[in-house]
Amino acid sequence: MIAYLKLAFNTVKVFVLFTGCTVLFYYGLMWINEEYQNYHRYDEPTGSAIKVTAMVSETEKSLIDRLWLFYHFGE
Repeated sequence: MIAYLKLAFNTVKVFVLFTGCTVLFYYGLMWINEEYQNYHRYDEPTGSAIKVTAMVSETEKSLIDRLWLFYHFGE
């Protein structure tokens, strides 16, 4: 009889521990989501930022040359 009570008590302890960790993980994810939800990644940059697509070149590259560079450098 005492063995069954110990087994039930240990089962309840594992269940409470699992439930507590699950709730803690859930609220941790919710906190991270709230933290980054208002983070505006696509705002216009400020300061001395330049456009990435701005190419300063004396000769214009053809589409084939640019595609070859794209595949060559893996970007």
